[in-house]
Amino acid sequence: MKFVDEAFIDIAAGDGGNGCVSFRHEKYKEFGGPNGGDGGRGGHVFAVADPNLNTLVDYRYSRRHEAKRGEHGMGSDMFGAAGTDITLKMPVGTIITDAETGEVLYELLTPGEVITIAKGGDGGFGNMRFKSAINRAPRQKTPGWPGEKKNLKLELKVLADVGLLGMPNAGKSTFITAVSNARPKIADYPFTTLHPNLGVVRVGPEQSFVVADIPGLIEGASEGAGLGHQFLRHLQRTRLLLHIVDLAPFDDAVDPVAQAKAIVNELKKYDQQLYNKPRWLVLNKLDMVPADDREARVKDFVKRFKWKGPVFEISALTREGCEPLIHAIFRHVQSEQRTENEPVEVDPRFAGDAPA
Repeated sequence: MKFVDEAFIDIAAGDGGNGCVSFRHEKYKEFGGPNGGDGGRGGHVFAVADPNLNTLVDYRYSRRHEAKRGEHGMGSDMFGAAGTDITLKMPVGTIITDAETGEVLYELLTPGEVITIAKGGDGGFGNMRFKSAINRAPRQKTPGWPGEKKNLKLELKVLADVGLLGMPNAGKSTFITAVSNARPKIADYPFTTLHPNLGVVRVGPEQSFVVADIPGLIEGASEGAGLGHQFLRHLQRTRLLLHIVDLAPFDDAVDPVAQAKAIVNELKKYDQQLYNKPRWLVLNKLDMVPADDREARVKDFVKRFKWKGPVFEISALTREGCEPLIHAIFRHVQSEQRTENEPVEVDPRFAGDAPA
């Protein structure tokens, strides 16, 4: 299925029902008094994070979503029924923003999380509400309040622990195939990957992490060149970036160092926060380099690239070097998760005011 990560929808909660003006009519009972009921509230619009969904494709073809309005009030003290609510299922990681102002309204980050994105209008008051000692036959009523209406933009950011970064044909899809059960399309031409792929890497019993493979970046991506810029948002929630470099390009005129620097520059232009994320250098396709020339080529690359961080040498095709890399990634992701889940230290002076 094509990965659809952006959609625009119009939602409308239900209007409240109108109040009713009515009086009791019983035989032999004059002046029965008012008995007009209130209108029912309009239906709400909810959004729920469904872990079984991974695209927003349903909302590309179904843009308008309306909840039912509340029923009107009736005589004999009968209130109108509330309108039926509607629930929109969205993938985990969906960001809901106001399409007109661009303001972020909600984020669905937890599976099963339910939020109210539009409230139904309250029902109007019937004439029962206006009865008093000096107004025994009120003929007032109020109409129902309108429900909320919004134009929303839905944007999906994949919730992955590790993101793969690199030029087209750097071997990202081959790597995710080697270490997980994901089976993306792989071919010997650029831009094989047209949409993000997710792979779950199993390290051991109850030990795993998620890898996101996005289309390759090229120079000028931050201005919209190529495909990768459309999906850079998926790297913003990752804990670690793997910069995969083709150390043995087919064209001898191509300089891997220049390509790697171009990727880093595009990352910095796109988002400084993304640029500051932990990033490891993964030198791929070592099976294409003669064994006696590997060490010298790796040292030359690292020196010219002026890289100070971790370096891993692998061949995604033969899986050489993948196992140590996987275990190192898992340890890093686990330490990040542990740090995020650590309780916040509270100053003893204010411990009594801290929420339980």
